[in-house]
Amino acid sequence: MSARTRTVAFEGAEARSVDVQVQIVGAQLPSFSIVGLADKAVAESRERVRAAFAAIGLSLPQQRVIVNLAPADRPKEGAHFDLPIALGLMAAMGVVPFEAAERALAIGELGLDGSIAPVPGALPAALKAAEQDLDFICPAASGPEAAWAGGDLTILAPSSLIQLVNHFKGVQVLSRPAPGDLIDALAEADLRDVKGQEGAKRALEITAAGGHNLLMVGPPGAGKSMLAARLPGLLPPLDAQELLEVSMIQSVAGLLERGQLTRSRPFRQPHHSASMAAMVGGGQRAKPGEASLAHHGVLFLDELPEFHPQVLDSLRQPLETGEIVVARANAHITYPARFQLIAAMNPCRCGWAGTNGEACRRGPRCAADYQARVSGPMMDRIDLHVDVPPVTPADLALPSPAEGTAEAAARVAEARSAQAERGRLNARLSADLLDHVAEPDTGGRALINQAAETMGLTARSYHRVLRTARTIADLDGSDGVRRVHIAEALSLRRSPPRNETGAGSVRQSIMRPV
Repeated sequence: MSARTRTVAFEGAEARSVDVQVQIVGAQLPSFSIVGLADKAVAESRERVRAAFAAIGLSLPQQRVIVNLAPADRPKEGAHFDLPIALGLMAAMGVVPFEAAERALAIGELGLDGSIAPVPGALPAALKAAEQDLDFICPAASGPEAAWAGGDLTILAPSSLIQLVNHFKGVQVLSRPAPGDLIDALAEADLRDVKGQEGAKRALEITAAGGHNLLMVGPPGAGKSMLAARLPGLLPPLDAQELLEVSMIQSVAGLLERGQLTRSRPFRQPHHSASMAAMVGGGQRAKPGEASLAHHGVLFLDELPEFHPQVLDSLRQPLETGEIVVARANAHITYPARFQLIAAMNPCRCGWAGTNGEACRRGPRCAADYQARVSGPMMDRIDLHVDVPPVTPADLALPSPAEGTAEAAARVAEARSAQAERGRLNARLSADLLDHVAEPDTGGRALINQAAETMGLTARSYHRVLRTARTIADLDGSDGVRRVHIAEALSLRRSPPRNETGAGSVRQSIMRPV
């Protein structure tokens, strides 16, 4: 006797369909085998299924049981295979209707007492069930998350295996769970809390308006982290498509609580000890990394040179393409990673090189070695480089600024509405479209050409200056890109010098090739 049901295997943020085929072979010694490239967590399902069956008064047939997870060459990882295996086995035993199991897609981890525990990935699994016109069965705790997949999808969310059996027998009816709460926006820190740093605030506004990447260089306590934490408040809420993409990633990572979704953009700030797998994803269980968890949001890297150079260079691909491809021997896994990179660093290891006449304790080489930990190609992908000077006592004594996050966010929204007509943010403009919408006037063309020759701008830097200038023009309400916009964009391409011989020259405002 055999039966069939369905479940999913996760590859990055995608749910791939898996057939669960259960066969009971008579006239053989009792055994329970799971085949189909299953990892240890899946192989251990047979013991959890055995105990859960005993808890509800069922016993495994005294025959050979074979469970095949097809396609057999796709890796199967995680405990969410428990429930579909149990459902297929009950259908093969005649405990639940064969047709009910065949038209269902199930995920869930079984407890030894027959309870069904929540598992990550309920939302993408529910969307896969809706795509295949199947019923979806998940744990009760995952029901509010799965309910976001749509109103036409049939969802069963039992809290125990006996509830599921009773539902199919007509003894108990499981109602469709309600979606979790949708939180419009979380309370964000306000720019009014930042005193002084008007230049850095302006750079932050330009960053938010055009979706650019930003590097802040300054001594300890200058307010770099404080400024970065206020960027999400300047960004518009997630739209419907972005909300779905972000929520699917968070679901696979197990970060959605009680099915609650939020329209606030993600803000991730990993510690500088993060490994490459933690940053870009992968590892034994192929979970999304920090870059993917920051999709459509902000990835803040504090103390940038303290990150391992290989970890930083692993971000070069997603900064260009908006996705991460992890190559394995048996699979290529793609993670979405369209984020804004905000980075902060000290000018040297001691933090005070060239600041208010301070001298680096270890001499000029300290600053050069410290800044050289960030590769040139990585620096080349950062649109805005801004100096953040120390805050003086006079700045702290000033009253709170008249403008805060709300006023700056209004200007950002207006600038982004102009970009919406072009179909994409300025930071993502292609070279062809850039030539059309960011063509400088005569003075601006002469200035950027002179800067490219004198200061050694790469082709990538050249285009990023034009993109930044287009954003500045949008904030200005200007249809064209003028010389003043090019000049401000060039002033924001300051890169920390790497080979200067004097400590004071570390903070000089000069353009350098990157």
